[in-house]
Amino acid sequence: MKRELVIVLDFGGQYNQLVARRVRECNVYCEIYSYKTGIEKIKEMNPKGIILTGGPNSCYETDSPTCPKELFELGIPVLGLCYGAQLMMHVLGGKVARPEVGEYGKTEVLIDKPSSKIFENVPEKTICWMSHTDAIFQTAPGFEVTAHTADCPVAAAENVQDKLYAIQYHPEVLHTAEGTKMLSNFVLKVCGCAGGWKMDSFVEESIKQIREKVGDGRVLCALSGGVDSSVAAVLLSKAVGAQLTCVFVDHGLLRKNEGDEVEAVFGPEGAYDLNFIRVNAQQRFYDKLAGVSEPEKKRKIIGEEFIRVFEEEAKKIGTVDFLVQGTIYPDVVESGLGGESAVIKSHHNVGGLPDYVDFKEIIEPLRDLFKDEVRKAGLELGIPEYLVYRQPFPGPGLGVRIVGEVTAKKVRIVQDADAIYREEIENAGLSKEIGQYFAALTNMQSVGVMGDERTYDCAVALRAVNTVDFMTAEAADIPYEVLQKVMSRIINEVKGVNRVLYDLTSKPPGTIEFE
Repeated sequence: MKRELVIVLDFGGQYNQLVARRVRECNVYCEIYSYKTGIEKIKEMNPKGIILTGGPNSCYETDSPTCPKELFELGIPVLGLCYGAQLMMHVLGGKVARPEVGEYGKTEVLIDKPSSKIFENVPEKTICWMSHTDAIFQTAPGFEVTAHTADCPVAAAENVQDKLYAIQYHPEVLHTAEGTKMLSNFVLKVCGCAGGWKMDSFVEESIKQIREKVGDGRVLCALSGGVDSSVAAVLLSKAVGAQLTCVFVDHGLLRKNEGDEVEAVFGPEGAYDLNFIRVNAQQRFYDKLAGVSEPEKKRKIIGEEFIRVFEEEAKKIGTVDFLVQGTIYPDVVESGLGGESAVIKSHHNVGGLPDYVDFKEIIEPLRDLFKDEVRKAGLELGIPEYLVYRQPFPGPGLGVRIVGEVTAKKVRIVQDADAIYREEIENAGLSKEIGQYFAALTNMQSVGVMGDERTYDCAVALRAVNTVDFMTAEAADIPYEVLQKVMSRIINEVKGVNRVLYDLTSKPPGTIEFE
């Protein structure tokens, strides 16, 4: 069955990835493109529907992002959200201006046309998330108003004949009570999508495509033990078996026992038919990091040394036809290759081929997936749940959870403290409720009293945040008795620690990681 496609045209809004994820939750494949994407390219993609995102501009200003009138004349259903709704009206002859009162936050929306396909099975009074300084004062010809609020006369409008729909609020965010239902109605009822894009079919199709591409070639994968590289490795293993070689570089900056856990799953005694090479390079990394305290310099040293180790192992293997990378869809979007929003971060595995391994082609089997979809694929492939739901872990590992110089002793302290923290969070039944949690080692020593002796030891900081997209985050509200137990165990069981702190900082102004 040919894969159905809905495309999101990005006008610089902060929720573009969230819109795409919500569409995929309807089992419909969705991709993000810049608003600058040409009409001819859109025609070639033959999407079942088009969604215009929000954005920070005013659509009536001359230099604001826009789209041609032809976009609305393709016969393809179009849904405009916030700025996208205003732009639709502006381009088609309506009036958008700045009212005396803007709307922000949770707002009661009153449905004027319950028979609208968008509002099927939605209560006539519902809470939605508003965030706009401009408003639609007059709808374009052919549109009728389908919803309003106390301060916004056009909260939604539609032109049924031309399959055009405008929504002033954000249905993609969780604060909009029936938002998922509205997007589902657009995708399934208006666009007529069947909703057949599911993870079991993705896995099956990917294995078939990889097998055809690789043929009898040799494949190399850098396996970190993280979710993305693990799922990518298993997909390749299912497709090409022993033609795959996985190189696992243990840089000594992993969580406690993590290296052995990865080897148990992927090594000779594991369940997968692949060639597994573990490189124990702990001391090599510690030597390179000796005396280095500046965070960015530590990151670069760890990244560059990882490449050197991987390069050495690759040369031992000989000719390699394909290189596997665990690129996922947010990597593509945040690198500026999949939308219009500002580049958030650079990724070594996006947009260019490494020059240190001789190979024909790169394989990125997860390039189309969001993180939650990668986890679903992992479960579908039979990867152990503890690996699939492993806490997010930075590429430089504990190097960015140890403030200041990295030493073997400090690594041991933070590994032990982190293991206790994760164990007690699990015991308290909180592991699935918190977005990310870990222990970090501060660069502070303080006076304490243990037994009848004064001590001068390290302070460990506990971090736990709740987040949807990892771009913003708030400190998690962990019960005091849980924190108290974690503190007591760390001080009693981890040599060299006499103080435990809990980090309440949100993002922004802080970051989730410490460095």
